[in-house]
Amino acid sequence: MADNSPAEIAAARAVIGDVLARIAPDADLDNLDPNGDLQQLADLDSMDFLALVEGIAAKLGLDIPEADYDQLTTLASAAAYLAQRA
Repeated sequence: MADNSPAEIAAARAVIGDVLARIAPDADLDNLDPNGDLQQLADLDSMDFLALVEGIAAKLGLDIPEADYDQLTTLASAAAYLAQRA
């Protein structure tokens, strides 16, 4: 797997932040531990997490298979996954 550039990671984080702001407006992406459980830190229930994944997929025009959801559990892993796929 190729390393992602800082610009790709930043772009992926921006997409996550945009979608997350609509689902959990109180979640402050800048203050979330990038390696912590995103669902827990942003106080997302399972439906919110699904909405987050679907919103990201729609915004980027990607298909994110359910088998890959475990790669979206932290902000850092989600940004790396999206940077790799975008």
